[in-house]
Amino acid sequence: MENGGPGALRIRQVLLLFVLLGMSEVGSESERFSVAEEMQSGSFIGNVAKDLGLEVGELSLRGAQVVSKDNKQRLQLDVNTGDLLLSETLDREELCGSTQPCVLHFQVLMKNPLQFFQIELEVRDINDHSPVFLEKEMLLEIPENSPVGAVFLLESAKDLDVGVNTLKNYTVSPYSNFHVKMRVNPDNRKYPELVLDKALDYEEQPEFSFILTALDGGSPPRSGTALVRVVVVDINDNSPEFEQPFYEVKIPENSVLGSPVVTVSAWDLDSGTNGEISYTFSHASEDICKTFEINQKSGEVSLTALLDFETIESYSIIIQATDGGGLFGKSAVRIQVMDVNDNLPEVTVSSIISPIPENSPETVVVVFSILDRDSGDNGRMICSIPEDLPFMLKPSIENYYTLETERTLDRESRAEYNITITVTDLGTPRLKTQHNIILLVSDVNDNAPTFAQASYTLFIRENNSPALHMGSVSATDRDSGTNAQITYSLLPPQDPHLPLNSLVSINADNGHLFALRSLDYEALRAFEFRVGATDAGSPALSSEALVRVVVVDDNDNSPFVLYPLQNGSAPCTELVPRAAEAGYLVTKVVAVDGDSGQNAWLSYQLLKATEPGLFSVWAHNGEVRTARLLSERDAAKHRLVVLVKDNGEPPMSASVTLQVLLVDSFSQPYLPLPEVAADKTQANSLTVYLVIALASVSLLFLFSVLLFVAVRLCRRNRAASLGRRSVPEGHFPDHLVDVSGTGTLSQSYQYEVCLTGGSGTNEFKFLKPIIHNLPVHESGKNMGENANFRNSFGFNIQ
Repeated sequence: MENGGPGALRIRQVLLLFVLLGMSEVGSESERFSVAEEMQSGSFIGNVAKDLGLEVGELSLRGAQVVSKDNKQRLQLDVNTGDLLLSETLDREELCGSTQPCVLHFQVLMKNPLQFFQIELEVRDINDHSPVFLEKEMLLEIPENSPVGAVFLLESAKDLDVGVNTLKNYTVSPYSNFHVKMRVNPDNRKYPELVLDKALDYEEQPEFSFILTALDGGSPPRSGTALVRVVVVDINDNSPEFEQPFYEVKIPENSVLGSPVVTVSAWDLDSGTNGEISYTFSHASEDICKTFEINQKSGEVSLTALLDFETIESYSIIIQATDGGGLFGKSAVRIQVMDVNDNLPEVTVSSIISPIPENSPETVVVVFSILDRDSGDNGRMICSIPEDLPFMLKPSIENYYTLETERTLDRESRAEYNITITVTDLGTPRLKTQHNIILLVSDVNDNAPTFAQASYTLFIRENNSPALHMGSVSATDRDSGTNAQITYSLLPPQDPHLPLNSLVSINADNGHLFALRSLDYEALRAFEFRVGATDAGSPALSSEALVRVVVVDDNDNSPFVLYPLQNGSAPCTELVPRAAEAGYLVTKVVAVDGDSGQNAWLSYQLLKATEPGLFSVWAHNGEVRTARLLSERDAAKHRLVVLVKDNGEPPMSASVTLQVLLVDSFSQPYLPLPEVAADKTQANSLTVYLVIALASVSLLFLFSVLLFVAVRLCRRNRAASLGRRSVPEGHFPDHLVDVSGTGTLSQSYQYEVCLTGGSGTNEFKFLKPIIHNLPVHESGKNMGENANFRNSFGFNIQ
């Protein structure tokens, strides 16, 4: 035993406690307390010290405590006050079940000296439980031929409460063919019985359901319910009947195969095999048999083929329901096919006018109709065309429309219209059809030809070959066809003296311009004329352009020497004093070129000379000067050949011969070479500018002569006074005329002055100016520009 440990010691203490409790029950009287069940923990039961006749302090001194046989502390003792309190909530049904009254036994144990007091605690019942049916649903099968007053047993309810709180009564609701009667069995338990008050009819009501309610006697009373279902047992005396004699359903035409359409339902008041119903189609057409099928058991009609509202809008089917005994019933089903928007609108063009003239106002060009095979909103349509087109739609009757021009068309702006007619229905979703129409616009001659340029400038080199293509003019016409066929022509010139028809011709088809003859720059440098372009429309329209032809110079003229004049007479002799220094101006060769530009740029060079190296010619101005000092050994007479060459390609040239006579002084008698009679050439008429120049030069010459005579007279008088002294030789300019300008001279003038010899007096011999008449190659403007003259004069004194 000693090896048992603390557990063995605890067991001995418990056994000792039970022995003492058993001894106390024999020798002590019981004190009885009462408490209602379900009181909360800590609730006051009674005062033990007062009931046992003990002092309050004695409980504490003697270590009083409450114990029970089951060692559960349901009560607690306040040793300071002697109050007996609940340690936990008590449930009478759990502690005592159906035993009544419910009494619990406790002991108050006091020490020093050991003493036990027996306490009985009665737990009073409260109505905290409702009657409960073990089965919530009861099924009774009663033949329909059962007599009135027949009794049928029902399950009873259970109530855990006791006394007045236990089960007291049963009721049924709603009150129909039955009422309930309560019975008491030998063990004093109450149970209900169902009594038939009214005869049953299976065909009228094959089943009854009502609520059976059990009530206890508590205050307030509590109840419990159960469903009672009474099934009336049938006899086979009825045919099947449909719920509806006529079914009407709607199904969309786009329903998929296998979709349920409708479920018909029939009933048979009979039961068993007599009440088993099968469904079939009765006298169904081939379309119905192909499109629908029916489930023989459930009566569900399903879809076996696709529907098309536009083909068949509805189906009428007779369905037969047959029971197991061969009796049947019939019902009609109408299946209405609902239209869905599954058809596109259709456009049918009745007439079209294409092409249409561009100037036609408000013309009907297209007549068409629209159709949608759907119905309702699915068949309602809206017709439209793009807003940026010059057309409009006008509705007519029965879905007919006309497409008309909204304003005058312009083919040149747009020659073709791609018109899209859009027809949209109002279904969900909306479907639309687009129909394209190509409309051509025919041309009207409403546009005149237009030249690519308002004016043309053509350049042609002179001396061209006849029929030379010198350029083209081009005009376009925005019209088409014959209205755009252009014919070119030359218009009468504004200058009546211009022989245009002999100068130029034009190709009427393509506007090519041709020079009819060879042009001469020196005769005609430029001319203008107008070209017309006329279309082939009706009425014809035309326009014109200005053409300016510029003749480009060609190097076809050789330089012409103006001075010294080469006219077949004896050349004029230039006098050069032997005392002349190097660079002395002997004369100046003056030449012109009828060409222009670089073709008229002249250069001079000494081609031949009697004594090379004595004279030189300046290349740019034709001045002939001494190249060195003259000496006594130099020959007195020299012959120079000067070459004048232009800058053309190829270059052209002319030569001139000069006679130069070296003299010791101008005082030596000089006999000119015999004059050869001047060629009698026809003089061309001089321009006003030549007359003015000649007059100016003549006046200047006379003034110079007078001045020179005066100077010589003064010198001769001075020489006479000084004795026989030789007169110093001076440098005198030679007789020449320098006509300067742009490098090309239009006229030349030559004067020769000599003193007569043998008379002993000083006289002047005046020679008339030699004027070489040249053909006029330039206009007055160019002559004016080249009419700047620089003159120098030389005199020979004998």
